[in-house]
Amino acid sequence: DATTKTNQKIAAMRDYFAAATPADAAWALFFLSGRRPKRLLSAALLRHWASELAGIPEWLLVEAYSAVGDSAETVTLLLPPGERTSDLPLAEWVEGRVLPLYDLDEAAQRAAVVAYWQELDEGGRFVFNKLLTGNLRVGVSQRLLVRALAEVTALTSPVPDEAIAHRLMGSWEPTPQFYGGLLAPEVQDTDVSRPYPFFLAYPLEDEPQNLGDVGEWQAEWKWDGIRAQLIRRAGQTFLWSRGEELVTDRYPEVVAAAEQLPDGAVLDGELLPWSGGVLPFAQLQRRIGRKTLSRKLLQEVPVVLLTYDLIEWRGEDWRGRALTERRGQLEQLLGALASPQLPLSTIVPADSWDDLIAARTASRERNVEGLMLKRRTSAYQVGRKRGDWWKWKIEP
Repeated sequence: DATTKTNQKIAAMRDYFAAATPADAAWALFFLSGRRPKRLLSAALLRHWASELAGIPEWLLVEAYSAVGDSAETVTLLLPPGERTSDLPLAEWVEGRVLPLYDLDEAAQRAAVVAYWQELDEGGRFVFNKLLTGNLRVGVSQRLLVRALAEVTALTSPVPDEAIAHRLMGSWEPTPQFYGGLLAPEVQDTDVSRPYPFFLAYPLEDEPQNLGDVGEWQAEWKWDGIRAQLIRRAGQTFLWSRGEELVTDRYPEVVAAAEQLPDGAVLDGELLPWSGGVLPFAQLQRRIGRKTLSRKLLQEVPVVLLTYDLIEWRGEDWRGRALTERRGQLEQLLGALASPQLPLSTIVPADSWDDLIAARTASRERNVEGLMLKRRTSAYQVGRKRGDWWKWKIEP
């Protein structure tokens, strides 16, 4: 967070991971990748305890919080100076002190937190408070984290960025064993649920004609839904959102359709509310986050996975193959299934860029956000890469 320069961020992470123990590195990886344990304590409770220690009235606490805007920082600034500085490793702090707070009553939690505050300097308190509130935001992207880890492996046995990014997908625990496998030159992945990193498009801000011959590009509608991967392996089905959330239980109609897929198939597509055509995104929001789905809601807002890519087939990683080959096999697969819950994203026909410009003007009537332009020879890459996939959205 002390710099805005990409290379300095990567170097800071690389140097840390190269020197850290596997146990500490695993937890640092956990937090840097945006994961977090369940919220341990309410921010309001922490502020109240800090105000008691600082001896300030409630109104002054409210004013301080309003000025700072962040509970963890407010608490850090209010606390009296600590008596000493802890030299405990990160893993021992998390596993031995932070997580056990779950099992304590409020009085015991207060006593423990106050004692821990006394062991930390201002910087340590700030991080500790962030961990307690589950709000540790760091100024680094997953892509930069992966690059730093790849540079660590370059010192011994290099592991490609793409392999590390793939191993970081899905569910994993911050253990020394996981961290060791993450950086290992070769590893046998036994997690049949693991998705692939999503390939993301860049916004097209230039004239489309500058992309060259229109025949080199496949045009599709830009759907307004939830990007997802549907995985069928070992007789099981898994549905992952782009936010790496396992949402299998929330879309039973899509999961039921996936039982027809052969083992070793991974489809990339968009979860959409669909009844004879795509419905407004607001309809999908009625189902997002629901723990229980009533029969009435399932009938009113049916959902499909509109599929537009095939990235694993018969257990083989197909990401390196050309889009035309992946698309051809996908058409055969979905054509044989003929499942209403797994429709194929249609290609927008065009003999010229003018045809696509005209088609794009009808986006609002179709409840879409514009067009996607994908180079027909493109591989399925990791993250947001410029050049092969473009999103050509309409003005908001």
